[in-house]
Amino acid sequence: MDIITLLPFILAGVAILVAIILIAVGVSNANEVDPLQERLADYATEEQVKVNLEEIEMSVPFTQRVLLPILRGIAAFTTQFTPEETLKKTEHQIEIAGSPNGMTPSVFWAMRFVAMLGLGPIGAWLGRSYGVLGIVGGGLGLAAFGFMMPQMWLSSKVQRRQDGIIKALPDALDLMSICVEAGLGFDQAMDRVYEKWDNDLALEFGRVVKEIQIGKTRREALKNMDRRIEVRDVTSFTSAIIQADQLGVSITRVLKIQSEQMRIKRRQRAQEKAQQAPVKMMIPMVLFIFPSIWLVILGPAAVQIYQQFF
Repeated sequence: MDIITLLPFILAGVAILVAIILIAVGVSNANEVDPLQERLADYATEEQVKVNLEEIEMSVPFTQRVLLPILRGIAAFTTQFTPEETLKKTEHQIEIAGSPNGMTPSVFWAMRFVAMLGLGPIGAWLGRSYGVLGIVGGGLGLAAFGFMMPQMWLSSKVQRRQDGIIKALPDALDLMSICVEAGLGFDQAMDRVYEKWDNDLALEFGRVVKEIQIGKTRREALKNMDRRIEVRDVTSFTSAIIQADQLGVSITRVLKIQSEQMRIKRRQRAQEKAQQAPVKMMIPMVLFIFPSIWLVILGPAAVQIYQQFF
């Protein structure tokens, strides 16, 4: 019996072994007495409502209750082999993406390793019918895809968030300009945008206001926001506000100019996408629409020719 025949049984055995280990760990943890529960029981009286930690934990979503602790455990192991510079770059990219689900760099790299190790054996099993070359190629191919899949997901999150911020920025500057003209300060205008809207840009404005309230200068808070977003329009806006602060220029005038410039850029981007639409439509037309048209036009003639000559 060769290795190709034994491969499914080996994979099944490994999966069963991992399941047994996880069940054993879960049972041992369940049998342990939670010290926090004991302390709550000591302080609770009969008249008070006793807190059941198990009910609280079960109310948490499955991903946060089960999957995230497992990923954190794996992350503690994989972080030892990940360069510090790589973790810093990943942390910055997660910050630009808006820290989805409170993700940390160690958990992100744990996801990449888990996806790689999980899809690699599946690819090897799928390629078993093509011999050793199929096993190696399928395993390495799916392992590489699993390793890159979380990075592609994170990049899409970054792009989506940046696009939303670019789209919302002109309207936010208009609202801030109206607030400043009405007598509010720049910080209060940003806070008003944060209160009125519920999007990524408003959340960043609210974070800027909170940083200023805890003692940071407006320049530092705006620079931090620019670093967390990395959008050229936001960089232009923050630079203009910082320069206006230094030179004593009217904030209202700066906001109006920035708003007009952002609207012009948004209109230009829309026109550029409209001009690219015919080129992008060529691929689905050539692959899907044209073959159907030719089939409808030439199909009956092809049937008649076949009947006459064959």
